[in-house]
Amino acid sequence: MNTYTTVQGDMWDSIAYTQLGDVAYTDKLMNLNPEYRDIFIFPAGIVLTLPDAVAVSAPDSATPPWKRVAG
Repeated sequence: MNTYTTVQGDMWDSIAYTQLGDVAYTDKLMNLNPEYRDIFIFPAGIVLTLPDAVAVSAPDSATPPWKRVAG
């Protein structure tokens, strides 16, 4: 499992976008890190668990091609 260490000012959706390729993965990211759900703007140094690349790269069939994560 991969991790990401926050920098001051990170937010859930920006982390999902920069680390996973789409803000649609915000829920998965938050579900893997429930102890930080009350944080909206992160301080530096929080280590978050990222979803596995396999789970992230498999979009559902309802996702339009231009919004899918390149795999």
